Amino acid sequence: MDKNIHVESAKLQKAIESHLGIEASNLVYDYVSDAHGIKLNLITVNPRHSQSFLFRSEIGTDRIDALEKMLAYVKNYKEKDNSYTIQWAVRESGDLQTSYFRAHDVYEALDKLYFDREINSITVFSVVMNPLT
Repeated sequence: MDKNIHVESAKLQKAIESHLGIEASNLVYDYVSDAHGIKLNLITVNPRHSQSFLFRSEIGTDRIDALEKMLAYVKNYKEKDNSYTIQWAVRESGDLQTSYFRAHDVYEALDKLYFDREINSITVFSVVMNPLT
């Protein structure tokens, strides 16, 4: 890879972190190659309960394209997606947690909650679409 690609990637990641107001240590940029190019799964890590959730997936022709698409989404996702509150618990601990997701619909919000984990590892107690503000 060209050094400029790394510099551009770092700039885009910094811009994403800045728009979200989330520290770099609580974001994971997971890149997966597929038939359509590069899929970027942006994953958030909640420092309070140490669980990770999918924030958004974008497909690009390469990493820079995927990051640019993610940045474009991050700049206006609050106007495009609904807000959901999900109350859930990890099966072993049973401690009730509350997490907030932006998604097109309730199914997408649940997909973000269950991303990269066994469906039986979490118990969902409620899913509420928050009122528009």
